[in-house]
Formats: sequence, C-alpha cells, structure tokens
Amino acid sequence: MVKSTLENLGFKQDVKLLMIHADDAGLSHAENRATIRALKEGLVNSYSIMVPCPWFYEITEFALQYPDFDYGIHLTLTCEWNSYKFGPVLSKKEVPSLVDNQGYFFKTRQEVLDKAILAELKKELCAQIDRALSFGLQPSHLDSHMYTLGASQEFLAVYREIGRLYKLPVMLNSELISQVSGIPEMDLALENEVLIDRIYLGNFKDYKEGKLPEYYTDSIKALKPGLNMLLIHTAFDDPEMQAITKDHPNFGAVWRQVDLEFFTSLTCKNLLKDQGIKMISWKEIKSILYP
Repeated sequence: MVKSTLENLGFKQDVKLLMIHADDAGLSHAENRATIRALKEGLVNSYSIMVPCPWFYEITEFALQYPDFDYGIHLTLTCEWNSYKFGPVLSKKEVPSLVDNQGYFFKTRQEVLDKAILAELKKELCAQIDRALSFGLQPSHLDSHMYTLGASQEFLAVYREIGRLYKLPVMLNSELISQVSGIPEMDLALENEVLIDRIYLGNFKDYKEGKLPEYYTDSIKALKPGLNMLLIHTAFDDPEMQAITKDHPNFGAVWRQVDLEFFTSLTCKNLLKDQGIKMISWKEIKSILYP
C-alpha cells in the first residue's frame, strides 16, 4: 500500500504543510530582482532556476551568496515568449529534435511531444543540471517549466529517472499531470518520491478580473491537511519584463507584479499566522528522502 505524503515525510495526518514556490528565476533581471525580494522580504520559501536563460548567472551568484534559501533546477524544454528566445545549453547539433529552425526551444508542450527524441531530451536535461552543479550550486529538487515533463508517460519516466540519478526530489502532482497530459490521476509515489497533494496556481480568468489576491487568500484559508504548494511567478512590471511578455498576458509582467506584491504583503503574512500552517521547503523534503 502506497503511503500518504504526510506519512512519507514523517508528519501526523492532520498537519497542513505549505510551500510558497516561485518559478522562473534566471528568466530576466526583473524576475531575479523580484524573486530575491520575495525571498528576503516576503513569504516565498522556495524558488527554481532556469539554467538556459540569459540571466542564469546573476541568480546563480545570489544562490551561492545566500545558500540558506531553498532553490531547485527548473528543467526547461520550451520558450513560450513571442519576442524573447533561448535554447538548450547543448549545441543544436547535439539535440536537434529539441529546437526549431533557428535553434531555439519550441513554444509549446505539444511541439516538444511531437518532435523530441527521448535520448536527446534526457541528454539536455542532464546537461542543465550538470551546468548548475559546475557553478557550485547545490539544488534541493527538480521541477519542470510549463510542466512539460508531465506531458506524457515517457517524459514523466525520464523526469523521475533523472531525479533518482541525481538524488533530487522531483515535483509530482497527479492533477497537474492529468491537466497537461490527459493521463488519469493516479497514485504516483515510489521510493524516494513524494507527491504534492494540492497545487494552487492562479488562473487567467481571475487575473483578467483583478481577483488573483482573492484567489490566493481563499486558497490559503481553504488549505487541507497534506503537502500543499502555492505556485507563483514574481517579477517587476518594468520595460524589460513588458518586452519579454509582449502579447502574452498569461503569466505576463502585470500578473507577476501582482504575485510579488501579494506575497510580500502584511496581509499575506498575517493570513499565514492565523491559519496554523506549517511552512516546508524542498530542502527539508530532500533531507528526508535522501538523508
């Protein structure tokens, strides 16, 4: 019988665990500045770094200077932006199935699904982790940009295999996998793995209606026992981020500024105090799974 997440982590069954996790560090200078602020001044207690992106070096310097903050590798196979492009850390000759005609990552999960050769996909993902390690980073976990690695059984198997290879927890959530792949929700946890019971991710409807803060507030108030994650994206709504997210309001510059402001607010701090929530990070989870 598969143990529950709380059992795997050694907690009682009535504990409400919460991680507030910021994706996409390294994407831009605006993303890095906001992520650092959210870690130092706000409630974000975990973040993940995009190794192939132009501002990887800056966030790496921060991670090395402040090793107590929890960070992982945001394994990247897509570049969704219209006017801002990046590609693999390996040459396009080594992983031709992962890039478009210009040598950049594809925009969508579906293009990766249609064209990626699994051996090349694994080679690139390992290269991203190895590059991070070569800079002296000590990541706490692996997760997946746009959750592309949950888009098929084959991708998921590679994702989990790499986690075991590097002795790093991977972010797994049945509902998210089902959303991106169509695979029915299932019990996924194996040895040295842990499932995120519930992931709370803002939606475009709430963003358009200006209700993201209400969504986050309601989500925190409604937390159930288990391992919960608020998955956010923090950046400044400045000219750099506006140019990157041009014609892409979904998780665009304005959205990311809202995330930053809410999760550094006194309102959010007081809300977490009032709810009897225990914060947990990937670093803590890693120490339990890989002591």
